[in-house]
Amino acid sequence: MKEETKGTGNQLIQFSVSPAFSMQQVISVWVRDPRIQKNDFWHAFIDYEICLHTNSVSFTKKTSRVRRRYSEFVWLRQKLQANSLLMLQLPQLPPKNPFFSLNNAQQVADRMKGLQTFLEKILQSNLALSDSCLHLFLQSQLSVSEIEACVSGKTSFSVAQAVHNSSLRRFHSEEDLRKDLTVSCDSDSDSSECKDSRHQNKDLALNKSKSAVTLDLTGTC
Repeated sequence: MKEETKGTGNQLIQFSVSPAFSMQQVISVWVRDPRIQKNDFWHAFIDYEICLHTNSVSFTKKTSRVRRRYSEFVWLRQKLQANSLLMLQLPQLPPKNPFFSLNNAQQVADRMKGLQTFLEKILQSNLALSDSCLHLFLQSQLSVSEIEACVSGKTSFSVAQAVHNSSLRRFHSEEDLRKDLTVSCDSDSDSSECKDSRHQNKDLALNKSKSAVTLDLTGTC
């Protein structure tokens, strides 16, 4: 709202001017890209990518992507309910199906749609938007136990730092790239993508060494 003063003779009139178009705050969320993750040879689960895009003042980070599994959605609903002291009417999650199959595309699609509907309704609540657990769930790489520790002040980083650092995935050097790939591959040693990456890292290191030798030889000539 902009205030202006306009003179009419000896009289000053103060009036307010509303912008012709006021930007509407929008929070868009998508649950997509289901992937099967293996804990070990016998145990597996599906996680989903949560994409968020917003211009809302409730979020300091306007775009984000994280992956969450169904049990983490269950945890989120319980935490929001407890933190709101039962004042928040929370939507239901898609029901847990004892016959749910990771290989049943229709069941996976139905659950994914239900999870998105749940988040869409949650994000319409100002009370829910004031909960740090929701922000860390949507915009950090922390596990649920780490989220609980963070909001309780038991970590060396704040909620804002956790959200901010989750987007700092750029590699500033070859060493950073190797470290990141090593951490990622150690969590899933059977991944062919990781094995390929390790070979690429070795090749990268060898090529770098060869280049250094070449440069040294050139310098002595």
